Amino acid sequence: MDKKTKRLALLGLLTALALIAGYVELLIPIPIGIPGVKLGLANLIVVWALYALGARDAMTVNIIRIILSGFLFSSLSMLLYSLAGAALSFLCMYLAKRSGAFDIYGVSVIGGIMHNIGQLLVAMLVLESVNLLYYGPVLLIAGLVTGLLIGVVTAEVKKRVPHV
Repeated sequence: MDKKTKRLALLGLLTALALIAGYVELLIPIPIGIPGVKLGLANLIVVWALYALGARDAMTVNIIRIILSGFLFSSLSMLLYSLAGAALSFLCMYLAKRSGAFDIYGVSVIGGIMHNIGQLLVAMLVLESVNLLYYGPVLLIAGLVTGLLIGVVTAEVKKRVPHV
């Protein structure tokens, strides 16, 4: 099997894993009482891919996963929120990693926080209301906590799964 075929197969596998992780997360309700807050299990795959494969492949997995998940498990409006959050999150994670100033934990925390900020910005635009900013501190804390948890798990996975 040539290198290009192996890469394509790996990206398909990672996309499927991220899609399954996102679906499992939908099935397991987290009783924290904050609407819209999720752990972001699929981001484990994206952060690992960012470190193991590089930005282009990680972004490819992330975009395909979001589009498929949007069509399979949610609505078009939720797809818009997910894409906005993922785009801002990924850009900031990439820049943080590239800067060398952050380890995998910091990169993941930045991703969690920026994902929530991206979704909040879209909600403010769609609803034409800046009043949603009151929800910002809650989302920042949630992004920090979930980003740290995903960072810890990703660091452990990174130790055990070789770079490809």
